[in-house]
Amino acid sequence: MRRSLGAVAFALLAGCNNSPHPHGAERENALYMAFAERSPRYLDPTSSYAAPESTYVYEISEPPYGYHPLKRPYVLIPRTASGLAKPYYLDAKGNRLPDDAPDEQIAEAVYDIAIKPGLKWSPHPAFAKDAQGQHRYHHLKPGELGDKRSPFAFEHLSTREVVADDFVYALKRHASPRLEAPVAAVFSEHVIGLKDYITTLKRESEKQLAGLPENLTDKPFLDLRRWPLAGVQAVNDHLLRIRLKGRYPQWQYWLATTFTAAVPWEVDAFYAQPGMTANSMSWNQWPVGTGAFMMTEYVQDRRHVMSRNPNYRLETYPCDGSPGDAEAGLLADCGKPMPFVDKVVAINVKEAVPRKELFKQGYLDLPEMDRSDWGVNLAVDRDDSDEVKRFFQERGFQLPMNVDITNWYMGFNWLDPVVGRGDTPEQQRRNRALRQAISIAIDWEEGYGRIFRDKGGDAAHGPIPPGVFGSREGEPGEFNPVTHRLVNGKVERRPIEDALKLMNEAGYPGGRDAKTGKPLVLNYDFQRVVTPELKAENDWLIRQFAKLGIQLDIRATDFNQFQEKILKGKHQIFWWGWFADYPDAENFLFLLYGPNAKSLHEGENTANYANPEFDRFYRKLQSLEDGPEKAAVMAKMNDIARQDAPWAWGYWSYSGLAFQRWLHNGKPGVVVRDRARYLRVDVQERARSIAAWNRPVWWPLLVLAAGGLAIAVATRRAWARRETATAVATGEGA
Repeated sequence: MRRSLGAVAFALLAGCNNSPHPHGAERENALYMAFAERSPRYLDPTSSYAAPESTYVYEISEPPYGYHPLKRPYVLIPRTASGLAKPYYLDAKGNRLPDDAPDEQIAEAVYDIAIKPGLKWSPHPAFAKDAQGQHRYHHLKPGELGDKRSPFAFEHLSTREVVADDFVYALKRHASPRLEAPVAAVFSEHVIGLKDYITTLKRESEKQLAGLPENLTDKPFLDLRRWPLAGVQAVNDHLLRIRLKGRYPQWQYWLATTFTAAVPWEVDAFYAQPGMTANSMSWNQWPVGTGAFMMTEYVQDRRHVMSRNPNYRLETYPCDGSPGDAEAGLLADCGKPMPFVDKVVAINVKEAVPRKELFKQGYLDLPEMDRSDWGVNLAVDRDDSDEVKRFFQERGFQLPMNVDITNWYMGFNWLDPVVGRGDTPEQQRRNRALRQAISIAIDWEEGYGRIFRDKGGDAAHGPIPPGVFGSREGEPGEFNPVTHRLVNGKVERRPIEDALKLMNEAGYPGGRDAKTGKPLVLNYDFQRVVTPELKAENDWLIRQFAKLGIQLDIRATDFNQFQEKILKGKHQIFWWGWFADYPDAENFLFLLYGPNAKSLHEGENTANYANPEFDRFYRKLQSLEDGPEKAAVMAKMNDIARQDAPWAWGYWSYSGLAFQRWLHNGKPGVVVRDRARYLRVDVQERARSIAAWNRPVWWPLLVLAAGGLAIAVATRRAWARRETATAVATGEGA
């Protein structure tokens, strides 16, 4: 009994430490965060195209360009490139053209990208060579791998310098049939020869695999160095040349994605050997790069650790930023070498509430790296009561927030006879008036500014977000004249009376068809099964339509069914959002480009909007560099879209991060994916705070021990009485 009580007490004492990390972890120069889903599916820079994966991929693999961590609007900076390359243009005969040559004369845009000398790959056995200069581990026989499940289990690790051919090899990989390559179709439209290269590699792969089992997991190495790609070449070890079809200034943004990061052929050859897949040895668990960190621990669905890359070059923290950054302390580490932390530790915490509580206890320096809504969510908690606000202030939680280049909107299907374009000029006029009336009636400032604050943002006035070149959103005096007006120098939503006048013009006075007297019923196709939280949002939306006398019918489905409905063009009014791939207006205006219609051409124009004038300006926009002409074209496209109202413009969602007071240099930014190398942890402050915030509460243990002792005494007495009673009963019977 004493042993049992002791075991209980020991377990309770051990339970006083509710940290998810090993004892003393708070004193290590490490950054702690969580991940919510399963482990990343892809860490291969050619295949990865999801936000949770970017937490690791952009820290390990480095593209030629990146983004300044502090400047807004976003500014491109070199990463593995020595500088930002300005393209030059050639005609069909290969003659050099002036920079302002007409698009119809330009046959090629050529990017000559200088690669920084001295870049080194992170340590890996794929680079190890023997005394004769042969790769030690490129010819492993079946079974020779043994139980090795990490590159660091090999005796010899090595590296080599990064050369331009590594970038050529990386772009070739987008044509490989052995890989998931999500942007291969996009790249093949622009990189000269890539379409033909895809065909070549498919043919060569089939030849190589002929006669081998179809379910072979470790396919033999397909050496892409054997076949040249016309549009990509290494001029020398430190000069990469990329040739594109015509003028395409947006290519500079693709150079800031890991789709263009260098890839060493040796690692492809290494991971293609027998037994690698069975031992979880691949790019998707153990990527190799030139970044500040490298993957050193990978426990599927539980824990990932990126450690400082010992071969990382000298990179220093920036000394400039946006207005207010210096005052916010974001320039205090000016000129200091990066990264600041020795490792980044990510643990799996599946539910949001436990993640939030671990953050409040100090065991997470930030809840998640890839999510931009934690700051918004915690800010709502903070503002719920004075008590919670005091708690947040005492603990010094940092919740920086801004409006980023993402949007949420309500769309009208242009193919629908009631809310769409309309078949006749008269019907077009009526339908446009109806869309404009609805756009006025939906009070986004109320819904996602004051009610649903954890999903909130600023009301949008058009399709072009703040934070990209040429956007005028948020500028003084800039507003959508269809939905807003200027009153005493302040922009405000038009009164509902203006919307009711438009309803009369549309032929639906009071929400009834003027000819038939029937009520107007519109269908709202929602992309999720309605939970209690989502029901509140949909009920609010029903009330917005009711202002006009319109009955809104919610048609909610799961996302897969919703996508099928969108593809078939069977939607009427719908909810949609977009997170920017890159900070250029093209990435949002193409959502309204006619040939990109979702239901007609499987593009991303879910409203199926089509306006010939808008499309003409869009085609012109694609070839324009940032400057006055591009800004003017954007303004014209903005005005056209505002009048046509294919969307009720919705809102620009807030981007908010959550940091502990000891974590420095954090700033929200949806396209800044290599954030970890800039973050600095005050380890001593973290250790002090965690100790103060999580002091053991001993009195429950004392009460429990006293209760256990009382139970033990009572049990002992009961046992003694029973033994005594048995003895007496036995004596009487004798």
